Amino acid sequence: MRVSVIGAGSWGTAVANLVGAKQPVSLWARRSELSAAINEKRENPDYLPGYRLAPNITAHSDLATAIADADALVMGVPSHGYRSVLESLRAEIGSDIPILSLAKGVERESLMRMTEVTADVLPDHNPNRIGVLTGPNLAKEIVAGQPAATVIAMKDTAAAVELQQVFMSSRFRVYTNDDVIGSESAGALKNVMAIAAGMAHGLGFGDNTMATLITRALAELTRLGVAMGGRPLTFAGLAGMGDLIATCMSSQSRNHTVGFGLGQGKKLDDIISEMNQVAEGVKSTPGILALADRHGIEMPISTQVARVLYEGAEPLEAVSNLMAREAKPEMHGIA
Repeated sequence: MRVSVIGAGSWGTAVANLVGAKQPVSLWARRSELSAAINEKRENPDYLPGYRLAPNITAHSDLATAIADADALVMGVPSHGYRSVLESLRAEIGSDIPILSLAKGVERESLMRMTEVTADVLPDHNPNRIGVLTGPNLAKEIVAGQPAATVIAMKDTAAAVELQQVFMSSRFRVYTNDDVIGSESAGALKNVMAIAAGMAHGLGFGDNTMATLITRALAELTRLGVAMGGRPLTFAGLAGMGDLIATCMSSQSRNHTVGFGLGQGKKLDDIISEMNQVAEGVKSTPGILALADRHGIEMPISTQVARVLYEGAEPLEAVSNLMAREAKPEMHGIA
């Protein structure tokens, strides 16, 4: 199976490297200087400096060339640019080719998940062959060969199993799941929670606080994800709990980095200006809350994150607001 990865950020590059360890793979970079550097230096100097990439990776800056003869397409473009890039590819994509999204966010205007955007841009495409690759996957650790696991969620189980074999390795275990909505929504929702976790770390709170926050964040994203059509057990797996733990606990997480800076008193604009990659949670938070409102789901952690991000609230004030909420049963809104 010939694979093309669209997007040469840290995660897109890491995914291309997984495939490139076994077979040739194409990787599209928006800038020609980056594609040239990847081909000449076997390194992504912008997003994964110091990590040697597989010789089977061929980078391109031309989209049509990057997907020529591809049997599977992996979209590693952030949610805010996903639609425009896919529209540029529309005439080149066969109606039955498997398409995997790596993006963990929702489109701000439409509130669509990326698989929904894909189906919207490609209305004649086989919907059962549109899915996601998602899980606790920090790019630097994957490229370094540290053991990890992920989930490929796709309705077409035969296609999912074929893709599973493409990405699986001795250090990267791949599972399949046919719950696309649950797997994808978990990945989108957890980014907001990672900002909250970063704030808690930035404020100097300890393990009790983090355990409480992550557990209640899991309850919150499960409530909304199930209302959107996901299955409850999906949120207890790699796409839900696994990804949530990794993103909330790791300083490598871009969303955690944003929250940590806010917790230390930095301004959002200053934090973003110091980063060279997208923190999906910053852009996704309004959309997540709009989805919660659409489905009538209470999202207290997400609401407080939004107040800090967009209304100038102090992180410590957000903590106080959460702790002062009305007492409720632990499984309120879930069971």
